[in-house]
Amino acid sequence: MAIRLLVLPLVVWAVTGSVWTRDARADGVVPPATELPPTLALDDALRIFHARGLDLWIAEAAVRSAEGAVKIAGAAPNPVVSGSVGKALTYSSNSYSLSNCLQNGAECSPWIYNIGLSDQAALEDTLSGKRDLRQKVARNALAAAKMSRVDAERTIGFQVKAAYLQVAQTVLAYKFAKQVAETNAKTLDLFQTRFRSGAINEGDLARIQTQKLESDQALDQATYALREMRVALAFLIGVRGAVPDFDVDTKVLNYALPAGLEHTNEVSLLRAAFDRRPDLIAVGYQRASSEAQIALTKRQRFPDVSLGVNYAWGGFGGLSTNGPIQTPTITFSLSAPVPIFYQLQGELRQAEALYDTNSLQQAKTTAQVVTDVSSAYATYEGARRMVERMEGGGLLQSARTARDITRLQYEKGAASLTDFLDAQRTYIATNVEYFGDLTNYWTAVFQLEEAVGMELH
Repeated sequence: MAIRLLVLPLVVWAVTGSVWTRDARADGVVPPATELPPTLALDDALRIFHARGLDLWIAEAAVRSAEGAVKIAGAAPNPVVSGSVGKALTYSSNSYSLSNCLQNGAECSPWIYNIGLSDQAALEDTLSGKRDLRQKVARNALAAAKMSRVDAERTIGFQVKAAYLQVAQTVLAYKFAKQVAETNAKTLDLFQTRFRSGAINEGDLARIQTQKLESDQALDQATYALREMRVALAFLIGVRGAVPDFDVDTKVLNYALPAGLEHTNEVSLLRAAFDRRPDLIAVGYQRASSEAQIALTKRQRFPDVSLGVNYAWGGFGGLSTNGPIQTPTITFSLSAPVPIFYQLQGELRQAEALYDTNSLQQAKTTAQVVTDVSSAYATYEGARRMVERMEGGGLLQSARTARDITRLQYEKGAASLTDFLDAQRTYIATNVEYFGDLTNYWTAVFQLEEAVGMELH
């Protein structure tokens, strides 16, 4: 009864304590709601993402799980305490038997008590090195999980940057579409006045009206696209609930050559990627973990030897006679399974297959790094040349000049309305292309950063 009164509170504490801990943790699992500022800078977007991005929280939970696995691997087995009570079936309580017991000074009791203690192979587990090998497996898995979290920051961080660039591009496109729509509205008013005075015919007026309606269409499309891009960016950085119509800093699209790319080439970027890519480092830890698992499985073929000690005492009388008295006895024991029928062949084969898988995955990831860096560098070079052609090569300025001159020529009668409308469309298309080229350029820069695993600007 005393033992039960002692054990029952411990069991209740172990069960309810774990539940209380889980419930308390459950209240703070999901990050709080995020309020965006009126103007969201790129650095602010990345800061919010690192603090409240749901994908990073998921990766962090995986790290905590791996940390728990390390604690489990390093834990020593708890000792086992056993007890038993027995009653002699041949015990007799008649007066003759009791008188003999009392005369001989015997304890005339039918009860026998036993208390045992076993180490659950804890000593053998430590001395054989199994515990150290388990910790080696778990620690390498933990290091891989931490690198996987860093890799999530790398890949999803690039998505945040790319989404921010898309919002900035859409803002510029919206402002430009609004400017074009307002200009076309003024042009239409002018042409309606000229039509009423007989300076132009109805066909020219209809073409100007068509251009004005097309610009209105482009403005509506830019409005819807801007809202869509804002929602996509808010989702990536961890915003939950309604997404406000926040603004972004469009200066992020201004062309500049990153300092980290001024004096570099593809080969040097590849070397940096081999040293810094977290997914490549993670798969290296996974391979080390599987290698340690092979060694652990081989070591586990050695039987788990359990040491024990038992203490017994009690006395009883025989049937109608004073039987022998059981003296207090202490017994030491050693037990171990005999590996005759099975020697962990299946577990060893699984461990070897996992090692082969991780080795192949490491080779595949290495090849993927080469592909990512080479592709991203080629994209960066192409995007850089297109932006430089737009700005330094004069393409953007030429389109603007051609539009302005053709407009003046049309007003003086030296050019046709068709020439003016073509110049206007070319100017609009060139500006839209320029916004896209800037976005593609900085996206290529950020993609190259993702491929290398380090910031380059």
